[in-house]
Amino acid sequence: MRRTISILTATAAALLLASGAQATALFGARVGAADAPKVAKFYQSVFGLQETNRLELPNLFEIMLNFGDSVSAAKENKNPGIIVIRRESDDIKDTVPHLIFTVTDLTATIAAVTAAGGKMDGAPRAFNKSMLGFAIDPAGNRIEIIQPPAH
Repeated sequence: MRRTISILTATAAALLLASGAQATALFGARVGAADAPKVAKFYQSVFGLQETNRLELPNLFEIMLNFGDSVSAAKENKNPGIIVIRRESDDIKDTVPHLIFTVTDLTATIAAVTAAGGKMDGAPRAFNKSMLGFAIDPAGNRIEIIQPPAH
């Protein structure tokens, strides 16, 4: 489950690029919790986020949150949001929490990651017409990089 990326994430990233967004953009931040609804409610009550979508599959459960005075306003918000994903435990060593970026050239981004002292966590792979890879920054933080299909 740690490597499972939602179809919604890849599709949303593709829509973001298709809408004319800049070449590299922060897509969102992913946090994990054994009790994802409880943690989503925490972010809603503390920071005023609204639930904009929920993905429930046999091996994947995600709650998407964004800022807005109402659910409809949060759904219209084009800024990065938070994705709360269900994970097996609340072990903070879990690799689920990470930044998510969309890019137009995954190969060039991989070169930039390694040139700047980071490393890749496995080879890039195809996912739902997108390409994605996972990088590790020099401090060990995980980064998901999505290259949506060209339109």
